Amino acid sequence: MTTPPRQLILDWPHEPSFAREDFLSAPSNREALNAIDRWSDWPGRMLLLAGPEGSGKSHLAALWAKTAAAAVIHGETLGSESAETAVEGSALLVEDADRVGDAEERLFHLINSALQAEAWVLLTARRGPDAWGLKIPDLLSRLRLAPVVPLGAPEIELTEAVLFKLFSDRQLQVEPHVIAYIARRIERSLGAARRVVAILDREALAKGRRVTRAMASELMREIAPNGEPP
Repeated sequence: MTTPPRQLILDWPHEPSFAREDFLSAPSNREALNAIDRWSDWPGRMLLLAGPEGSGKSHLAALWAKTAAAAVIHGETLGSESAETAVEGSALLVEDADRVGDAEERLFHLINSALQAEAWVLLTARRGPDAWGLKIPDLLSRLRLAPVVPLGAPEIELTEAVLFKLFSDRQLQVEPHVIAYIARRIERSLGAARRVVAILDREALAKGRRVTRAMASELMREIAPNGEPP
């Protein structure tokens, strides 16, 4: 039997949609969504969204940044120029603030400058500031003043909805029973959903056919530690 030739894959970027209508509200993220909607009520003009990878922090942060016309910086790339630019606005978003690394002093200066200018400050992180391993006590004290709103791991229904959205973002039509099959077998995180969808997208393009249950089952066997999970 001749194996059909694999198609040439052009790895086009697939940017997720951060539109409000694309945010999927669920019990695991509803408190955070309400906090973003009522941002003018934040005590001390500051809030921290904390949750695992793919829990919806970046989507919520993007919604808030658009509404508040916020300057956006990232903890991993925090530098003096970005800090000076960010404090000029009336709102500031610090994404992945727990990944600030050796730039703690810059983050401390940035938050202080923003609050002194009466700007609103939103931070995202995987956990609360006590778990970041910070070396500057004053920075930790400052961050402790921000209310922490947790986002939990997504429910099975939310995982299915997210898989549907991620496939749709890539213009892939996948049968509902295939999406349900995948949702029951992957790690319960939106980050895992993104990775699985990306792999299945590439596989479908390579084989020149749609995403099927058999294709998903083959992938599940590859990524499960002891074969396909039940």
